[in-house]
Amino acid sequence: MTKRILLFITLGCLMSSMADAQTIQWKTIEQASKTDTRSNAKLFFVDFYTSWCGWCKKMDKETFSNPTVALILNTYYIPVKFDAESNTEFTWFGEKYSNTAVAPGAKRNTHNFAKKVLGARMGFPSFGVFKTNQQQLTVIQGYYPPEDFIVVLWYYASGDNARYSWDRYQKIFDKEIRPVMNQKLGIK
Repeated sequence: MTKRILLFITLGCLMSSMADAQTIQWKTIEQASKTDTRSNAKLFFVDFYTSWCGWCKKMDKETFSNPTVALILNTYYIPVKFDAESNTEFTWFGEKYSNTAVAPGAKRNTHNFAKKVLGARMGFPSFGVFKTNQQQLTVIQGYYPPEDFIVVLWYYASGDNARYSWDRYQKIFDKEIRPVMNQKLGIK
């Protein structure tokens, strides 16, 4: 009987800790492009990845699995996963995008949407941050460990990018910004 009670207590604690864990609620580009931006003040966060990109997979495994990263993305952004080599056709803020089909066995083509957003800085992983009115705020490139990516995400989510230079922000983040961020996110 005692073992059974102990098992139920252990399962209850495990389920409680799992409920606290966040996972990112990714949308497809098609779903995000249909978002009513008049009633939604969230920024768009587009993860440009490819199937062959090792750093993209590392980002998924290590950074996007972080509960704080997920909480920020789910709360302040509309998170979008976009295969930069897909053949998806869609309309993004009134502009149509597609990818030209390539012959089987040929090198995959980069999607026109990725080309427009990333421009000459084509590399993966890359992340586009957009306001609700389609204005592109920035492109973030490369792998980031979770703690560094939290700083980047909060810089734009909080609007601090309008108040601080990036260099200054990094210097004051832990002492001045993190306590405010934690309070707004309900992190103790």
